[in-house]
Amino acid sequence: MKNTVIFGGVKQGTQTNALNHGVDVLVATPGRLLDLMGQGFISLKDIKYFVLDEADRMLDMGFIHDIRKILNQLPKERQSLFFSATMPKNIIDLSSQILKYPKRISVNPVSSTAETIKQYIYYTNKSDKKDLLLYILKDQSINQLLLFSRTKHGADRIVRNLRKKNITASAIHGDKTQNQRQKALKSFKDLQIRILVATDIAARGIDIDKLSFVLNYDIPNESETYVHRIGRCGRAGEEGVAISICEPEENIYAKSIEKLIQQEIETVQNHPFPQTEKPMDAQQKKESEKEKKRRRQEFFANRNKKRRSKNTNNRANKN
Repeated sequence: MKNTVIFGGVKQGTQTNALNHGVDVLVATPGRLLDLMGQGFISLKDIKYFVLDEADRMLDMGFIHDIRKILNQLPKERQSLFFSATMPKNIIDLSSQILKYPKRISVNPVSSTAETIKQYIYYTNKSDKKDLLLYILKDQSINQLLLFSRTKHGADRIVRNLRKKNITASAIHGDKTQNQRQKALKSFKDLQIRILVATDIAARGIDIDKLSFVLNYDIPNESETYVHRIGRCGRAGEEGVAISICEPEENIYAKSIEKLIQQEIETVQNHPFPQTEKPMDAQQKKESEKEKKRRRQEFFANRNKKRRSKNTNNRANKN
């Protein structure tokens, strides 16, 4: 049985040569698949089995429109298999379009951490997280650190702050191109950058030999995600260190994690940015979410304004 893989960010010659010799199994990223279909190298009319792997990652990275285009080219008579680590509403909606009367199989979540990983947690205020991170990074033994951020914008902001302090860092998330992600990961593996900042979904599939340090800049609200995150270090019997920075609103997440892994995470007591604030009450949370929404709208409005201005200037220069 012949198989090949196709993906973007590299020249297509080697890939199209393999396709010209015929394949039984094709593993593909959506963008490159559509590109080669458009060029006439690939036809999906005889597909008997369609597998969509890491569906939640696909949606997070903006591939939903590409996936719909691919679905429209597939034969109606086929067997479809659909894999996803999480099942939010948009994934369920997509699965209902792809699958007919599907059987659902769920795997029990991971609930244990490797004994080789030492776990520490710093309780602090939200406003002090940035400074606490810089304090932690004064430890020069942390020469290669995988740092997790909850959001894409948060990841970019962390990288900007680190670079201002001359700490080498790059981010990988769904808004980065394949080339950018590969370059950042290679630089991290080659120790050309000290910090790799990643969102959970973008970090899937990252395998770094002898990675010793992982840091949770944001405590995940799903306890199993914590287990997956810190499992990036301390592999194959090697020792690892997992550090978490916890703001008041995340205290409840930390307790849930300890309940899942059935152990108490060691609290670092003596640091210059202790947690002095309390979690918000219901009214404060409501006001906070309202302010976040306002800032988000303002951000996108300003970005769109800059893009329109840039396009206008480009057209003026051409004329």
